[in-house]
Amino acid sequence: MVGYLFNHMMGSWIYNIFHTDLFSFAFLLLAIVLVNQTLLAIALIWSAHIGLDRLLGFGLKYPTEFKDTHLNRV
Repeated sequence: MVGYLFNHMMGSWIYNIFHTDLFSFAFLLLAIVLVNQTLLAIALIWSAHIGLDRLLGFGLKYPTEFKDTHLNRV
């Protein structure tokens, strides 16, 4: 959300980076390899957050406006 303070393009780019499963799963793998419960909790909450966003219809953002997503217009 901080990226939207600059402009829609940067905001959507940053939002989409952190709302894809790639980084949350990489964080999950890192937590398992390091046997770190705190990192594991963060990774699971992050993944659940992404899943809940999709369930509620909040998809990845288009650079046009915050309400324009790949799933529908919010």
